[in-house]
Amino acid sequence: MSMPFYVSPEQLMRDRAEFARKGIARGRSVIVAQYDSGIVFATENPSRALHKISEIYDRIGFAAVGKYNEFENLRVAGIRYADLRGFTYDRTDVMARGLANAYAQTLGTAFTTESKPLEVELVVAEVGLSAAQDQIYRLAYDGSVAEEHGFVVIGGQADSLNEVMATLWKPDLPLAEVLGIMAQVLATPQGVPAQSGGPAQSGLSAQSGGPTGTGAGTGETDAEQAEPADSVRALSADKLEAAVLDRTKARRCFKRLTPQRINELFGE
Repeated sequence: MSMPFYVSPEQLMRDRAEFARKGIARGRSVIVAQYDSGIVFATENPSRALHKISEIYDRIGFAAVGKYNEFENLRVAGIRYADLRGFTYDRTDVMARGLANAYAQTLGTAFTTESKPLEVELVVAEVGLSAAQDQIYRLAYDGSVAEEHGFVVIGGQADSLNEVMATLWKPDLPLAEVLGIMAQVLATPQGVPAQSGGPAQSGLSAQSGGPTGTGAGTGETDAEQAEPADSVRALSADKLEAAVLDRTKARRCFKRLTPQRINELFGE
């Protein structure tokens, strides 16, 4: 009888983590940031149907990168969790912290017990009555949770884009300026620092081209063709998926920004 091949637990966990990281890095980045009246989400996504940014509950939003079918299942499970909790107790009892904990358990269990980890990275955000009460949680493929303040970048070249975002973002900026910064950062080629300057230098093209590519994707990941490191891109409004959690709204705070609305914001 042949002996089974032995792999140490440490090596197994390293292999699973590397597998998940590679899958997530193939997708396009998502940025979530605070602005003066709430929280804004943005990503490059030509698809108008396959969303990476969604509403979960009254004041809670969801963003994800990685394999579309995997994070879509998590999104639906999050909505069911929120609806059941809100129906059983009270709508105010549905909080981003509880949802993040539920997602962490699911991701952690899959990472340690399944044959392969989930190739996803998530952000769960809740807009509060004031900026100090806003909550932004980042969840990694292994179930680890981090509370972020101000902004967070996930997927793609998240580390380098996070550094660029840190040089441009400031608290209490208006929506148009924050969205301009996010578009500028998303259009930044790898290894090339962005120039500060707000919406006027946002990286958003003046003309809105038609949708191209596969958008959020339906295959292994939302993988797209990587841009050359030295290419300078201009994102049109049609290629941006954006949404806000607006704290001035009475109940449902989530609202998608259409290409027309994005163009209006950059015209202000």
